[in-house]
Amino acid sequence: MSDLFGAGGQRLLDALTLGDAYRIRVASLRQLIEVVGREITMVEGQITPVLAGDLGYQAIQAIPGVGPVLAAVFVAEIGEVSRFKSAQHLCSWAGLTPTHHESDEKVRRGHITKQGSRLVRWAAVEAVARQHGWTAVSKHHRAVAERRGNKIGRVAAARKLLILVYYGLRDGEIRCLPKAG
Repeated sequence: MSDLFGAGGQRLLDALTLGDAYRIRVASLRQLIEVVGREITMVEGQITPVLAGDLGYQAIQAIPGVGPVLAAVFVAEIGEVSRFKSAQHLCSWAGLTPTHHESDEKVRRGHITKQGSRLVRWAAVEAVARQHGWTAVSKHHRAVAERRGNKIGRVAAARKLLILVYYGLRDGEIRCLPKAG
């Protein structure tokens, strides 16, 4: 079953014979999913007309894992992208760059700084988690995760994704993504 909460998955859940406690819990969770789904649809309905003419908003939705809601979070939180000199400056502002400790000839890089917009950091990491298949960002995630662990790989991929967001907002298109159609 590829989608437990799709039509086929719902039929499967309906046909399951569960004990009372499990049946009640599954029914409760299904109702919660339905309520959250309605709220997401409602928010998307309010976001779409406001950002319909924004080329950056449309462009960053081409990034795998970034839908209308995450794109709106990026647009709203980042604001005017021209205030950042480069994509690296945006990543630094969002707190997705490693700390840098230097003394004489020794340099040590530590954890990410976590300064800046917590919401942008969350949206970038969430977009990485929502990616499916073999995209450039997910390949980077897997490569770093093999060496350094899954969480560090996800943050490194989020930084790469935020670079794509920068160019999408700045140029109104993301040139390195394959063209659709």
